[in-house]
Amino acid sequence: MRLLLVAADPMEFRGILAHAEEVRPMEAAVDWIRSGRLGTHEAVFAVNGVGRKRAAAAVDTVVPRWKPDAVVSTGFCGALEDGLEVGNVVVGTAVVSAEGSWRAAPVASTASFRTGAVSSIDHVAATAGEKRELRRMGASVVEMEAAGVAASAETFGIPFQCVRVVTDLANETMANDFNSALRPDGHFATMHILLGALRQPTVRLPELLRLRSRCVRAARGLGDFIVNCRF
Repeated sequence: MRLLLVAADPMEFRGILAHAEEVRPMEAAVDWIRSGRLGTHEAVFAVNGVGRKRAAAAVDTVVPRWKPDAVVSTGFCGALEDGLEVGNVVVGTAVVSAEGSWRAAPVASTASFRTGAVSSIDHVAATAGEKRELRRMGASVVEMEAAGVAASAETFGIPFQCVRVVTDLANETMANDFNSALRPDGHFATMHILLGALRQPTVRLPELLRLRSRCVRAARGLGDFIVNCRF
């Protein structure tokens, strides 16, 4: 089976690529792209930055050239359910956004995972209050790219799946302002975040270190899960 996996940042693929073989760069008009073998699957791993439009552009660029059998939106997400913990894998049953909603095909795995609807929004859900509101609308997790991937996959008539891993909890409010640091090219301005953190170093710097540690752990767990999935 030929899989196209789309994420926002190469770090989200770190654990997955640890299980991949024959990984090599490809040429395509996206920020970062690799091909390889993932278990019994041929796979392309595409990164094009944060947000719906950037993710959709990755699908639109790669699909006509590579013709995958399925498209998978993957990477990090925020929990909306109180019971979800850092490192939990969530397989999306549907993606909901302001632009519409899409069903997601199931995946099978012997590893443990949760299922639920994915809220796909145009900014980082930074406060516990906003996460509560999104939860009231029925979603289990929140992220920023799945709606773009789902919409483009639907246009091409290709099955869509969504596999995400939790990096922040439902009851957490972020001290760092990631939304103001998001550039038009879909990447976060690292210096902007660091300068902001220095204004409240006792709160914001530990949060950045904690988030980094969580992302490393989550990426590893996501890779362990994805390599054993049946798509």
